[in-house]
Amino acid sequence: MIQPDYIFETSWEVCNRVGGIYAVLSTRAASMQAEHPDKVFFFGPDFGDHSNIYFKEDKSLLKDWITVTRHLSVDIPIRVGRWKVPGEPIAILLTFDALWKEKDTIYTWAWNKFRVQSHAAYGDYDESCLFGFAAGMVMESLYKWLMAKGEGRKVCAHANEWQTAFSIFYLRDHCPQIATLFTTHATGIGRSIAGNGKPLYDYFEGYNGDQMAQELNMVSKHSVEKQAAHWADCFTTVSYITARECAQLLDKPVDIETPNGFEPTYVPKGKAFDQRREEAREALRKVAGEQLGGVVPKDAMFICISGRQEWKNKGIDVFASALDKLAQKIYHAGAQMNREVIAFVMIPYLDRAPARKGKVSAVFVPYYLNGHDPLFGKTYYDLLIGMDITVFPSYYEPWGYTPLESCAFHVPTITTSLAGFGEWAARQKEKAGVTVIERNDSNFNVVSERIADELMRFACFTPAQVQTARKEAAAIAKKADWKHFFKYYREAYEIALKKAEERNTTPKKKKNTKKI
Repeated sequence: MIQPDYIFETSWEVCNRVGGIYAVLSTRAASMQAEHPDKVFFFGPDFGDHSNIYFKEDKSLLKDWITVTRHLSVDIPIRVGRWKVPGEPIAILLTFDALWKEKDTIYTWAWNKFRVQSHAAYGDYDESCLFGFAAGMVMESLYKWLMAKGEGRKVCAHANEWQTAFSIFYLRDHCPQIATLFTTHATGIGRSIAGNGKPLYDYFEGYNGDQMAQELNMVSKHSVEKQAAHWADCFTTVSYITARECAQLLDKPVDIETPNGFEPTYVPKGKAFDQRREEAREALRKVAGEQLGGVVPKDAMFICISGRQEWKNKGIDVFASALDKLAQKIYHAGAQMNREVIAFVMIPYLDRAPARKGKVSAVFVPYYLNGHDPLFGKTYYDLLIGMDITVFPSYYEPWGYTPLESCAFHVPTITTSLAGFGEWAARQKEKAGVTVIERNDSNFNVVSERIADELMRFACFTPAQVQTARKEAAAIAKKADWKHFFKYYREAYEIALKKAEERNTTPKKKKNTKKI
């Protein structure tokens, strides 16, 4: 199999934890380092924050190259160091402020060369595209430096999401020797259709991406994503569900699906696991008691939902409905169900008052759980390990890291068939660890009823049944270990390298200048 000598990978979330792509890249890094030790370079934005807890600068790394970058046509300050995640890959953070004055020139070039429509841009479009362009410039510089040393003949540059797509355009125009990959983790149009209350699935085959971009005021973001998909040497996405979206809404079938795995070193083993779980449960009991005003029993069942504040797409609305139904079921069960249920809603910025009623309570945690929040002072994983069961009833979820993370920490989970992970998990033999509920555009009440039933059933499990569910959840997570899923990236690298080689070795046809 043809593999790269070096891998350049860029994302807005390199050393910048703001969403799910951080989990994808940071957990994959260890596998990449194992196969390509210090031949993997992650490129991310530098916000001038020298207290960044995810980045450790190391001025001894690539110091000769950094001297060369001072001669770039545009001043792009660079810091090199290590990303503080398993594998500790080399991270290159760059400042792109100097490109703001070149914005119009860059957008004109993008239109003329790649038909990217930037005229309707708003919000974070400018910042993202200028970062992507700067990343492309820095990649070109690093590639030429490696080549001058006699290294790096086969290089793959991998851009994640539309925010970094301009790096694809830059390299195709200025350094076509580099093989390019583009991964969309969720199509902008698909997410927007779902988030605007339109039925994405019932009328799926009838949607036209360009038309919907006009209707939903997403012309520029859709344009950059679509053109990157068409111009990259290898176009990938994370699941079968999103691959369908790409073919329908971007007019470009993916070259390969690259599902998201998990890095097992995040999960403690043996006695350390039991100790961490007990510590988590104590912290959850303490905070729940303070928020709800009372003592929380030790046998209380802890439920969790987490993720971005997308009320419909993440299924928060269904979860709220299911809790209400669960409370009614517990009330009618009487003495048969004596266990208290507490749901932790770990959604950043979803700040609501705690609620307590029948025996179902809700505690809202409106913070990024990075160990510095004022409520727990613990990371998300430090608390996830203490949960009994999690619920992620997504309506729009290209993959779904949250249910996979849950399984990795031996916590059974409930998800839906509209999540990429749910669709994958439904094909596995372990059924007690992951419950996959069929969901479509019109069965909201059916889904919430099913969730309530599953939670009620789980609350009544015997200790032996709970252990079976926990073991099967862990078994599913092992199947999604990066050591199993990284093979798809090897295939993607090969696809890109072969296409780049073909492009760079095929003689260009001479234009016919004969006068007629």
